[in-house]
Amino acid sequence: MSRKVLFCATVDFHFSAFHLPVLEWFKQRGWEVHVAAGGELELPHVDRKFNIPIERSPLRRGNWEAYRQLKQIIRRNDYGIIHAHTPMGGVLARLAAAGSRNKGTQVIYTAHGFHFCQGSSLASWLLYYPVEKGLARLTDCLITINNEDYHLAARRRFKARQIEHVHGVGVNTDRFRPVTPAEKVRLRQASPYGPDDFLMFYAAEFNGNKNHQLLLRALARALAQEPGLKLLLAGEGPLQAQCRKLASELGIADKVEFLGYRKDIDRLLPLCDAAVSASLREGLPVNIMEAMACGLPVIATRNRGHSELVKHGENGYIVEQDQEELFAEHMLGLCRSAELRSRLGERSVELTGVYNLQSVVEELVSIYSGHMREDGGYEAGNQYHRAHI
Repeated sequence: MSRKVLFCATVDFHFSAFHLPVLEWFKQRGWEVHVAAGGELELPHVDRKFNIPIERSPLRRGNWEAYRQLKQIIRRNDYGIIHAHTPMGGVLARLAAAGSRNKGTQVIYTAHGFHFCQGSSLASWLLYYPVEKGLARLTDCLITINNEDYHLAARRRFKARQIEHVHGVGVNTDRFRPVTPAEKVRLRQASPYGPDDFLMFYAAEFNGNKNHQLLLRALARALAQEPGLKLLLAGEGPLQAQCRKLASELGIADKVEFLGYRKDIDRLLPLCDAAVSASLREGLPVNIMEAMACGLPVIATRNRGHSELVKHGENGYIVEQDQEELFAEHMLGLCRSAELRSRLGERSVELTGVYNLQSVVEELVSIYSGHMREDGGYEAGNQYHRAHI
């Protein structure tokens, strides 16, 4: 079996943000590591990097060129394992690797949240479901990161040779961790925020799916009763200007901070009192895992990723996606009770255990090891094997 591995995704930042420990693990085992993705980032633990024009939209013409380049790369390098991420990275890599599978190449795909799921539109089911089910036949191992996707793939008999579950991409609990009350006081004193500010944090790109508008409207309701509330929004995106305008129209512009792209989320979260998220669709959101690891209670809208992480009444609250009034009530409840925040926050830390980065890497290593036999085969077993749930 060739000791070369290819990782593929739409953009190279995906690997920089989520998968460096896995790249390092392969290097430590003496494998040659290649990455194919759009972008010019220099990635550690990578021997060769291919900048290919993968587009997010399946209808963009650039994907034909990306497919052609991927097919050529795979043919020339005789990979032992190909691991694809992101929807279009998964589509193109599996199509391009179809011939190589007959020669022993093992093809792994991680679905970071199917676009079709409970509550998804009919259009999403019609467009994405047939593609993912069909491509499962070209997949030696399909990895899902939440229970709903795992059961969906198994129940609808996706024909991947294996279907596995891992707990997301992991959260680094050395970086993201709770602070003591005394540490929090010191952090606040060194920040622009006052000791009586109730800070709520949301890290997300400003796009339609992230639904910042719900948070702004809920905040406007809650501020009528508690003027100390503030919302910190980290991220950039096409709808940022629209959200700034909405905050101004609601009269809450001075209570909302648009922080832009930040690399110091691990320093910002311990300053805060709660995390919030209004996303319409999530696979297993890293921003929530990081907030939980820092001991914050969470208020989030109902979707499969949020509902897997946030246990209603235990470490936060789940509300429906149109319930801005109830969202505001939970903001007020957390603002008014330090004891409640402490209790829910402690439970957040407890629930983060299975999402620890080291645990997730161990889950992935177990899967990789089953696909690294010298004969190019995979470990026999139940086709629908549920791992580490």
